Amino acid sequence: MLDASAVLVTGGAGFLGSHLCDRLIKEKNEVICVDNFYTGGKQNIAHLLQTPGFELIRHDITFPLYLEVKQIYNFACPASPIYYQRDPVQTTKTNVHGAINMLGLAKRVKARILQASTSEVYGDPAVHPQPESYWGKVNPVGIRSCYDEGKRCAETLFFDYWRQHNVEIKVIRIFNTYGPRMHINDGRVVSNFIVQALKGSDMTIYGDGQQTRSFCYVDDLIEGIVRMMAGPADFRGPLNLGNPEEYTMLELAEKILELTRSKSKLIFKALPSDDPKQRKPDISLARQSFDWEPKVKLIDGLKETIQYFKKIL
Repeated sequence: MLDASAVLVTGGAGFLGSHLCDRLIKEKNEVICVDNFYTGGKQNIAHLLQTPGFELIRHDITFPLYLEVKQIYNFACPASPIYYQRDPVQTTKTNVHGAINMLGLAKRVKARILQASTSEVYGDPAVHPQPESYWGKVNPVGIRSCYDEGKRCAETLFFDYWRQHNVEIKVIRIFNTYGPRMHINDGRVVSNFIVQALKGSDMTIYGDGQQTRSFCYVDDLIEGIVRMMAGPADFRGPLNLGNPEEYTMLELAEKILELTRSKSKLIFKALPSDDPKQRKPDISLARQSFDWEPKVKLIDGLKETIQYFKKIL
């Protein structure tokens, strides 16, 4: 049984959570990974199951959890529109009830807690690039709002638990991240394009392909997360973590076609509702506070990700 010096990772069998578990185990932490396996997969953490100091619990954080831990990373929530829109009520519950339960645990055991928030809190931004001081432009009644507003509410709860109960909180806003262990049917652009290219099927571009995103390789993101958690107690965030290099969907599709040597054709479909036209993090705060910025070039990260998808296809 693990002791009270353990680190809890909710959503630890997911894409980001499993990479975070790897890093924490590598740094000799005892890790409790909690996941309900809605989008997470045992294959993502199978290599850790025999590792001393790693424990897996199947649990849904919309129900309370009673453990003794020193740190909590709250990553539980489907992040892909396909999954979070399939059960929007549960998505909101995971974000809101889940945050309340994890903050309650942090308060009880006096643990430091980090919330994985999202660039989606900026909505379809009227300010570009997006600094942490920007309040966003979010549709509170749209099909994406279960996730966007759920994460915004979680941030509210974190800051209120700090103000009201003196809980040690950290809030990060994660921009588009990619890499090995992304879900194959994730519905997000990097995995979609790679899978379509490898299968030789048509590559679907929504809208005119001129909307932009910034893509951060998973190893870079995990480095930023760990630095934030270890940072001074009075630096609570929110903190943007993402890659400020911006690409149009057409540029991304062309890079993936080139790297996979695919014969896939590009086809264009209507843009989904509330889809942001542009996204790019202002990471000045992360640079100043933690000397953090992404190191992995898009082309190198895509090569790694393509290799991973080749294996699982």
